[in-house]
Amino acid sequence: MTEKNTAKKDIYGYMPNGEKVYRFILKNKNNIEVEVINYGAIITKIKVPDNNGVIENIVLGYDSLKEYVEDNSPYFGVVAGRCCNRIANGTFYIDQVKYELPKNEFPNSLHGGVKGFDKQIWQVISTIIKDDSVSITLSYYSKDGEEGYPGNLNTLVTYELNDNNALEVYYEANTDKKTIINLTQHAYFNLSGSLKKTTLNHELKIYSNNYLPVNDVLIPLGTIEKVENTPFDFKSFKKIGKDINLDNPQLKIGQGYDHCWVINEDKTSEAQKGECALVSEVYHEESGRLMEVLTDQPGIQFYSGNYLNGDYGKHAGLCLETQHFPDSPNQSNFPKIILTPEDAYQTKTIFKFSVK
Repeated sequence: MTEKNTAKKDIYGYMPNGEKVYRFILKNKNNIEVEVINYGAIITKIKVPDNNGVIENIVLGYDSLKEYVEDNSPYFGVVAGRCCNRIANGTFYIDQVKYELPKNEFPNSLHGGVKGFDKQIWQVISTIIKDDSVSITLSYYSKDGEEGYPGNLNTLVTYELNDNNALEVYYEANTDKKTIINLTQHAYFNLSGSLKKTTLNHELKIYSNNYLPVNDVLIPLGTIEKVENTPFDFKSFKKIGKDINLDNPQLKIGQGYDHCWVINEDKTSEAQKGECALVSEVYHEESGRLMEVLTDQPGIQFYSGNYLNGDYGKHAGLCLETQHFPDSPNQSNFPKIILTPEDAYQTKTIFKFSVK
């Protein structure tokens, strides 16, 4: 163990225009490290011990800024916004006004468009070292009309690593015009620490009785279906690979899991009291690593890395993206994601690490 929490800063790389991008290494007293760069507010590494005390990185990413800048598909470790997930046909309405977004996953808009929050330089507001935590706060000012979204939106994201081995992610935003917002952290986890192995042997639990089935372009049908007696039942710990190759129409659409689970009401009621509720757990038996996901959001998108290729193979990482439901602006029975100038967007998600 180290004697105190620390934060280090160095130059991570240079943008094509010569602008510097910085890396910040947050380290707690238990030698857990979180690396963040101010391009895309990306988490590039999370280093945690296994049951033998061996510290390894458990998130997928690249070795250079150039790869993050040039890549436009996996969204490794980014903050996805202004609106994460998919918006059908790249269109939505606010007060009968139609807004059109880039169809960067045709025919839909995905994760904020061609140059969403994941492709922007964020400003570093502060790094704060306390007795029991270390944190970094970044901000991004998204101008009215950027990627088709209305309103000037000012966003803050804070990553706080505490001595309970929890990484707390706080999102805040305000706007000067009605807009939509749905932010998430898009880290790909592989608790084995051997990042080129698949995560199909990871055991997953999601505190949800229901999920959102999708159409052939991964847009929710608008119905809420029970997970019972389907491959989508993760109410108890189950290996991700157990049912992933079953002859199921929903699994075939995305070549695996890429769906939103509806968090159970007992959990969302905890969130309404201002507390984050435990919504998911992932366990890797060989390393003993356990990750708990807590949030105040109504949904969690589980993506099993179905289209990973190149440096990482299919299923090498899994995403647990806490968020509002996909395509909410176009779905009348989904919770709304409209932000007005009178409101403040505030949400929180926690990733807690331990061994057992």
